[in-house]
Amino acid sequence: MKRHFKKYKYYWIGGIVVLLVAYSLILPSKLFSDPYSTVLTAADGQLLSASVAPDGQWRFPALDSVPDKYATAVTYFEDESFYWHPGVNPFSMVRATWQNINAGHVVSGGSTITMQVMRLSRKDKPRSIWEKVIEMVLATRLELKYSKEEILAIYASHAPYGGNVVGLRAATWRYFNREPDELSWGEAALLAVLPNSPALIHPGRNRDDLEGKRNRLLQKLRDGGIIDELTCSLAMAEPIPEEPLPLPQKAPHLLTRAINDGKAQQNLNTTINTGLQNRVSQILQTHYRHLKGNEVHNAAALVADVRTGQVLAYVGNVSMAGASHDSQVDVINAPRSTGSILKPFLYAAMMDEGQLLPKMLVPDVPVFFSGFAPKNFSKTYDGAVPADRALARSLNVPAVQLLRQYRYEKFHSLLKELGMTTLTHSPDHYGLSLALGGAEGTLWDISGMYAGLSRTLGNFYEHTDSYKYATNNFMPLTYIEEQREGKRTKSGELSAASIYHTLTAMLEVYRPVDEGPWQLFESSQKIAWKTGTSFGYRDAWAVGTTADYVVGVWVGNADGEGRPGLTGVEAAAPIMFDIFDLLPKTEWFKAPSSEMVTLPICRVSGYQASEACPVVDQVEVLSAGQNLSPCPFHHRIHLDHNGYRVNSNCESVNNMEHVSWFVLPPVQEYYYRSNNPSYKKLPPFRSDCVAEEGGRQAMEIIYPKANAEIFIPREIDSRPGSAVLEVAHRRPETTIYWHLNDQYLGETKRIHQMSINPGAGDYTLTIVDEAGETLTRHFKVISE
Repeated sequence: MKRHFKKYKYYWIGGIVVLLVAYSLILPSKLFSDPYSTVLTAADGQLLSASVAPDGQWRFPALDSVPDKYATAVTYFEDESFYWHPGVNPFSMVRATWQNINAGHVVSGGSTITMQVMRLSRKDKPRSIWEKVIEMVLATRLELKYSKEEILAIYASHAPYGGNVVGLRAATWRYFNREPDELSWGEAALLAVLPNSPALIHPGRNRDDLEGKRNRLLQKLRDGGIIDELTCSLAMAEPIPEEPLPLPQKAPHLLTRAINDGKAQQNLNTTINTGLQNRVSQILQTHYRHLKGNEVHNAAALVADVRTGQVLAYVGNVSMAGASHDSQVDVINAPRSTGSILKPFLYAAMMDEGQLLPKMLVPDVPVFFSGFAPKNFSKTYDGAVPADRALARSLNVPAVQLLRQYRYEKFHSLLKELGMTTLTHSPDHYGLSLALGGAEGTLWDISGMYAGLSRTLGNFYEHTDSYKYATNNFMPLTYIEEQREGKRTKSGELSAASIYHTLTAMLEVYRPVDEGPWQLFESSQKIAWKTGTSFGYRDAWAVGTTADYVVGVWVGNADGEGRPGLTGVEAAAPIMFDIFDLLPKTEWFKAPSSEMVTLPICRVSGYQASEACPVVDQVEVLSAGQNLSPCPFHHRIHLDHNGYRVNSNCESVNNMEHVSWFVLPPVQEYYYRSNNPSYKKLPPFRSDCVAEEGGRQAMEIIYPKANAEIFIPREIDSRPGSAVLEVAHRRPETTIYWHLNDQYLGETKRIHQMSINPGAGDYTLTIVDEAGETLTRHFKVISE
């Protein structure tokens, strides 16, 4: 034998090496390839929502460990020697073989828990002696790779628990509506015996057999000193669960989003606050009962922490609406027309570049830009309005005028830089309508952008002679607990000072009627907020922010149907304020004085004060605002003792009264005067004086705009329709003479309007007032 071994020793050694290599490689690198459910848990660990696995099974992602009660119960029932055997228990195998021989059929398998893991991994191949040998070999290999605790967790995660329930965590939720570590001894014992006979859990089938198996295990635990007599009795008295329970669906739209975001078949620990999520959902349900009376069936709300960008509540739609009204659609992530919700970013950008001061008058008069004629929601005009009031009142015409000055190409680029991902077309595609809802945005992006405004102020650090910003002011929101680097705006892209003035203006937005005189309530907190209403009343927005929280709300119909009265103020804002009432109150921002300078500001015009401004305030404004020209509306004029304007050609300087007078351009004056009774028209010159207007024209054409194309429709009775031309004059009582293509049309006094229907063609309008001032305007009529 010795000579034989020496002769073939290399073959023996080679064979042993081959066997060792084969043994080391015999265990699959991935034991289970089964698909899993997608599971969302809240920040506190509570289950929010879960989806069934792609193969129709409730199979939660594998556990890292199992609770002590279950571990004790399952090892007592399945494998008492689990913690000391190497994967195979020879004594159990001998005992099982003896029992099977005596019974004449298989009554015991003698498999350890480790062997059962391999049987589950191999998809329950036919039970044979050869298969048993394979399981034994693989079990020993499994013991070398994993700890006992890991093997137990693998078994618990993939064992069958009846019907389409696989794995311990899915079973605890389907049968007991709780997490595995919350199981009682009776529940732990039930789930320990169930994989041995999973069919027993079916309602109405073998309930007594299942209860008997559970109780025998509980008695065994009692006899082993694991539980006392009272605990055993109470556990045995627990009822056997009936039909499987539905899983929580507290964030179904976030679950769908996570799957679409490529996070399927994972256990996702989200940033959601369970209590807040439930209450926000209840608020939406409450408001839906009112909204559905107007055939408005969808609403969504989002709450996020400003500092971290973590989403605290995510309600993508109203579940009460039902599938027939698209309740399954996640509106938070759906592109919708933005209405006026983007205006604050324009105002901040213009202040940041020194093109605007907070209370500077901006024009609010009818305008017409190459086929685009924006109108205010009220269909009225103020003539001129302070910038902060224009923002607070969400006036459309001033916003378009400012965007024209700022350039829509720059605004398009800025919005993308701040996090708006839905601007997929070129700037020319949107044009000036970008400020009024001409683009689509998502509640997710826009809420994140508003959070970025507050975060910039919150992250602003002041020093004695300098200032700096944090590195993550504008970044996407997140709903997953994870470390991430936020997106950073370019240095100075939106300064803290420009944002401070913008948010301050947004404090004054008119709140819904139900809020009443909110400033009088001591508990009221400062909220910078903005609403938006899309064309056709299809989308109602409200987004508000404090130093700590941002709340975004959208209301409308997911299918795009518009409804009368569906506005941001009436439909979305009340929901937003109800949600803010759930949140802790927060202190308002401190002014970033490092970025500001104190300038003399004309109280009436909001410009830097000129020598002619009668009332001047010292105001902290952006440093860039120093570059703006002085007030253009206040002028020094000279009056005689009767109040007529005079000059040195007709009156001695010693007899003149030199006064400051507020003078707007004619069209602005025309509308401003009707809204401001205190506005005084510029006095006329005394008859013996030659007028010196100083470059200020006395009249201006309101309609048509330069080079406009006018379509004149027919009336209902098919008669030719007409267009009404309109002129503003500083002295309405002045007579104006109208000419069209050198043909005299007539004259007007006080109300300077002229109705025409000249037919299609190119025309030149000429108007002359009684003082000889002349204006011309070219336009085209394209109707017959």
